[in-house]
Amino acid sequence: MDRTRSFYNVLANTLIANVTTSFLWFALTFWVYLETRSVLATAIIGGSYMLMVAVAGVPFGTWVDRWRKKRVMVVATTVTAVAYTAAFAFFLAVPTSSLLVIGSLPFWVFVLLILLGAIVESARGIALSTCVTLLVSEERRANMNGLVGMVGGLGFAITSVFSGLAVGQLGMTWTMAIAVALTLVSLLHLLSVSIPEPEIVHAEGAPKAVDFAGAYAAVIAVPGLVGLILFATLNNLLGGVFMALLDPYGLTLVSVEVWGILWGGLSIGFMIGAGWVATAGLGARPLRSLLLANLVMWLIGIAFTIRENIWLTSVGLLAYMALIPVAEAAEQTVLQKVVPYEKQGRVFGLAQSVEVAAAPITAFLIGPIAQFWLIPYADSDAGRQSLNWLLGEGEARGIALVFVLAGFVGLVLTLGAFLTRSYRVLSQGYSVGEPAVETAG
Repeated sequence: MDRTRSFYNVLANTLIANVTTSFLWFALTFWVYLETRSVLATAIIGGSYMLMVAVAGVPFGTWVDRWRKKRVMVVATTVTAVAYTAAFAFFLAVPTSSLLVIGSLPFWVFVLLILLGAIVESARGIALSTCVTLLVSEERRANMNGLVGMVGGLGFAITSVFSGLAVGQLGMTWTMAIAVALTLVSLLHLLSVSIPEPEIVHAEGAPKAVDFAGAYAAVIAVPGLVGLILFATLNNLLGGVFMALLDPYGLTLVSVEVWGILWGGLSIGFMIGAGWVATAGLGARPLRSLLLANLVMWLIGIAFTIRENIWLTSVGLLAYMALIPVAEAAEQTVLQKVVPYEKQGRVFGLAQSVEVAAAPITAFLIGPIAQFWLIPYADSDAGRQSLNWLLGEGEARGIALVFVLAGFVGLVLTLGAFLTRSYRVLSQGYSVGEPAVETAG
């Protein structure tokens, strides 16, 4: 019971920390764009964030394996608080006109301070995944992974709505003040949370400070695990299509104000899916649940833009987002069972690095392909004649064609995954494997 209470306290603290981190990062993006109207600036900010998350995955994972989990979370939150406070002080000290010169030294100092505070929080996510193993009995881990997904969805919903409102109604000064205050609240609460971890388990001695070799060795030591990470990576490669083209598609259907409010409402899909996992679990075969969720997601990807209709798109996105926490919880549950606890930080970190890096690569590639090939073809007379039966008429048929093609490739990929040796071996290893760590029921 003490372990369960500790887990709930950690989860509540994570919600505060995640909302605070995302709140300021989203607000920075909104503010810079509104002040400069520069897509280049937002691309620099977003690309820098994704790049640093990918680079930091293994170092943060090694850190989690070397230190007690509470210490990791306290240090990460402290760094965030210091970085955000420094960014706030810098914001007050430097003229706004200097901060908004894209590529200037003041611009990079301001952005990098906030980036540091946001990136270090990803170490908390890795630590949280290992805390599920540490604090939750095996039969309840899928449910708790569902709650983790619910917290992520709730944080996304809150951030989506309030970041824009704060920047628009209060301005960046009050927005930063709120972020600093909430970070300090999160840190004070975390100091009162107990995470029972009497000793740090190192089966083969303490890992190096940045243990890429140990992370890779831990992955290949589990039969079929390379296949799971490869599947998730390929999935994210295709998911980069959505990252690159979903906003342009939506903004051809409705105004920017409606699109923003719509995203805030549709984010309830995350909570629906996570709530279902938290209540019903994933069954005895979570890897099968992962692939089935992906099958449905790719079917949605094919269908939700076959006609230019905001209601069709909204329903499709709601269902798609409801399946994301199911797939994520399934992957987490498998890893928590088949990977030894003392190596989980490095494995989660390596998986994060590889999977997160995939989507931006596709996003950068698909833009030119769509812009200079698929969209012009869909707008041509030949394209209209050949695609009208499938995609109908409208301004964004070229973007819809990209979604359909990506969905079809993803569907074939997922069906093929059911036939792989990795799927069979990893499923068998999960069903007969020993628990990664003994915990109190």
